[in-house]
Amino acid sequence: MVGGSIAGCAAALAVSRAGAAEVVVYERTAGRLADRGVGVALHSDRYAELEAAGYVDAAMPWLPLTHRPWVVRDGSRRAGRAIAVLPFPFRSYNWGSLWRGLRARIPDTVDYRGGAAVTAVVPAGDGAVLRLAEGGEERFDLVVGADGYRSVVREAVDPGAVPAYGGYLAWRGTLPAERLPGPADAFREQDLVTVVFPGGHMVVYRIPASAGPGADVNWVFFTAPPDAAGARFADPAAGPDRVVDPLLARHQGDLVERHFPPFWQEVVRGTRAENAFLQPMYDLATPRFAHGRLVLLGDAASLARPHTGSGAIKALQDATVLERVLRETDDLDGALRRYDAERAPLGHQTLVLGRQLGLAQVQRTPDWAAMDQPAVERWWRSSGALTGFGGHALPRRPVP
Repeated sequence: MVGGSIAGCAAALAVSRAGAAEVVVYERTAGRLADRGVGVALHSDRYAELEAAGYVDAAMPWLPLTHRPWVVRDGSRRAGRAIAVLPFPFRSYNWGSLWRGLRARIPDTVDYRGGAAVTAVVPAGDGAVLRLAEGGEERFDLVVGADGYRSVVREAVDPGAVPAYGGYLAWRGTLPAERLPGPADAFREQDLVTVVFPGGHMVVYRIPASAGPGADVNWVFFTAPPDAAGARFADPAAGPDRVVDPLLARHQGDLVERHFPPFWQEVVRGTRAENAFLQPMYDLATPRFAHGRLVLLGDAASLARPHTGSGAIKALQDATVLERVLRETDDLDGALRRYDAERAPLGHQTLVLGRQLGLAQVQRTPDWAAMDQPAVERWWRSSGALTGFGGHALPRRPVP
């Protein structure tokens, strides 16, 4: 297993439950993955499928989300004006606590190695060889790539499959819920608020606190960077660039000042710099999720924009399907072909949906202030969101 975050833990659980005699997880991060405190949302219907499959349960800390108000700045209204409210049947999680819950499910027989980076994967007949940063090689009958959008396993499966920059960024931040400005009724506990403006939007919702009881507030602000800063994100191979430098901080601050209601301005300004980072928008869907004895899962296989509401769902569903096909046949190669046939088309569909929603909500935004409830409902349907937002349902029957 290459990668030990949410996708990697789910994959380790999948192959262990499917009967693998030896499972080794290589996670390049030596520190505490659980310290990542950003938000994750799971659609309630998809959660029910994953709970039935044994990957999540109600003991993992979560908060209910039920409605999605779309808010514009409007005169002196402190929290703005809701132009529409759409249903939002989701469960919100803290990334770290969700990871801890999955990590705890992995059997003790799994060898989880933190600080163990894999530099290359080489197919070798009926298996594959991992080359390790610390030196040496190890051979396995099956290698699962759950190592994110810069996956070394994907390089071995499809060397030409490289993430493409979508042209805009997400500024992300968290702050303790007790530091929210007043009034309290400006931000109801079960709402995912979407603050909209020309050329972008920000989603805001509560998640379980990263440590102890209570809640944090998670916000994600989408828009294009200024031309002077955009070029640095064009090449994903250059490495993650998560720092909000002064130019980008001013750009966001100017947009917030110009377009946000006062309450939401204070939410952004009340976020400490160490709790904010950048997430460039990249697209990727590999033509195949499996080749030989190599398998791709999660963002290593397909990378869609967060607008789809299916990031963690996608990885957990990949793991669920991998477990099922491995259980249903003693033919490992046949099982991997079935996994590929079932998951690769959905990876492409999710990528397309992410691009459509990005156009609708960031790159070609409507005249938000002129819209009302019926107009927003029509616009939402036309964006393609009814076909896969929150993740596709798992098929009731396996692909033959």
